[in-house]
Amino acid sequence: MNPACAPGTPSTTARALQERAHRLIPGGSHTYAKGDDQYPRCAPPLIVRGEGCHEWDADGNRFIGYALGQRCVTLGHGRREVVEAASRALRDGTNFNRPSVLEGDAAEALLELVPSGEMVKFTKDGSTANTAAVKLARAATGRRIVGLCSDHPFFSYDDWAMGITPVDAGIPPENVALTGTFRFNDLASVDALFDRHPGDVACLMLEPCRPDVDPEPGFLEGLRERCTRHGAVLVFDEMTTGFRFHMGGGQALFGVAPDVSTFGKAMGNGVAISAMVGPRSLMDLGGLTTPEPRVFLLSTTHGAESPGLAAMREVIRIYREEGVVERLAATGERLRGLVQDAIDVSGVGGAVDVRGRPQGLLFGNRDPEGNPSQAYRTLFLQELIRRGVLAPSFLVSNAHTDADLDRTAGAVSAALAVYRRALDAGSVEGFLDGPPSKSVYRRHN
Repeated sequence: MNPACAPGTPSTTARALQERAHRLIPGGSHTYAKGDDQYPRCAPPLIVRGEGCHEWDADGNRFIGYALGQRCVTLGHGRREVVEAASRALRDGTNFNRPSVLEGDAAEALLELVPSGEMVKFTKDGSTANTAAVKLARAATGRRIVGLCSDHPFFSYDDWAMGITPVDAGIPPENVALTGTFRFNDLASVDALFDRHPGDVACLMLEPCRPDVDPEPGFLEGLRERCTRHGAVLVFDEMTTGFRFHMGGGQALFGVAPDVSTFGKAMGNGVAISAMVGPRSLMDLGGLTTPEPRVFLLSTTHGAESPGLAAMREVIRIYREEGVVERLAATGERLRGLVQDAIDVSGVGGAVDVRGRPQGLLFGNRDPEGNPSQAYRTLFLQELIRRGVLAPSFLVSNAHTDADLDRTAGAVSAALAVYRRALDAGSVEGFLDGPPSKSVYRRHN
């Protein structure tokens, strides 16, 4: 393949396609985290296709990709067995007037993995599943307040979650008042939340861990005890933890059972599928047999679409047969060592670090004074992109090979040499082409 422009210099054609996207789509993207403001100006404006861990832009340039598809493509793009399973389901009919046999098969397959699960409702994205969990908790408890972990980045695009961020335009203040917050690994903040809203906390929602932050001993157990004591519903958002750190999510990894949990992302290897899982005592409130007031829980046209369910079943089979979680860990550890070696050699150890579980490696960037820096992060991304690596983080997939890791290590070494010069200069000026990336959560553009 002969690219029209080298990586980091998009062609006129690519820029025209990018401009078209902005004319037709607010922000030019359907996911804010994929937006132009999240990447350096040299980033590929648009991706045309992917294969394994590689992605090609509109100019024909190939990139080694990490955190593929916002962390959902853990097996790599175009994994043959998953594509074939989804294709067979597509040929047999994607949607019917009555439930399909596949819905029960898929439910059994997922519930075998989730220690706390007895029933499941499928849908298409994490926001929908988490909002359903909130509705169920409120219905089951008769309470109003949702407690969210403020250290975790995203739960839903709905009012109950976005109202506590700076991006709260269009959300009535009375809705914002129904959400409280607590801090991860801080049981005192949890107690304070219950004290502020005595008898009115419907649920606590959090991720059981983050890629770079585990729960401290006793924290998840403390949440479990407090929710039981106060009569609140404990909800684990397993969108990122499930199928990456453990097939059954953080609840299986740490041995603490929530009341309700939500799964998605890697569950379909990029095919749209997510789920809410819980015990029969709660989930049946959204069924047809409860004597209690009926909860209109999740009723989506495409929630049980056959290709997504078939893809999920095949993903589960592959994970089991190939030990995918363990392979992600081994691949991530090798990459960590290569990146750390490059950091040590470059002499930027005080300004760049790599951290987290091996299946979910993140990197941090700081300025000459040691402060976290979007400008220096953007410079690092820019120099990786110019060397054919597209890495908002270093989250590996099952498709990454040793050759991919070695090539990435070379790109990191070269990028850090530029980073070192920018540190010595005291500024990214003259090194960074374009503005620094920005936080998704900001009040104004």
